Amino acid sequence: MCETGSVFKGKEMALSKKVIFLALILLSQTALADFKEDIDCLAKNIYFESRNQPWVGKIAVAQVTLNRVESMLFPSKICEVVEQIKAPQRCQFSWFCDGKSDEPFDKVEWSNSIEAALLVYPGHLPDVTEGALWYHADYIIKPRWAKHYKETVRINEHIFYRTN
Repeated sequence: MCETGSVFKGKEMALSKKVIFLALILLSQTALADFKEDIDCLAKNIYFESRNQPWVGKIAVAQVTLNRVESMLFPSKICEVVEQIKAPQRCQFSWFCDGKSDEPFDKVEWSNSIEAALLVYPGHLPDVTEGALWYHADYIIKPRWAKHYKETVRINEHIFYRTN
């Protein structure tokens, strides 16, 4: 009896290891898919909002996106932040509802945007925006919403803001 119990217990242990291994594979595939989706959304936001900006401008746009993910004022997922619509044809990021293609066309700048997204995503870089949740281009006369927030920094053509 003892031997049969040991054999059964060994099979049970092997089955448990297989189940755990398969679960880890499935979880890692899910996590990988989520990671890919996050990077794609973040890179598109960088690309369409700042492809004409220097490296620090790209980093700043990425950091605002991630700051919003961490804020209670915005959705908690990158793609939801990027694709957030306030009203018909009024998106948080204008490129998302401008009626133009959302597929990057400049391969070099798309590659730079992916690189910036991968660099900023882990959250280890100092926040060059000083906690900003909003920004606008400097050629836009100060929007109504900006008077409610504190300006933090200007990076090239963008002016950044956070809550007071």
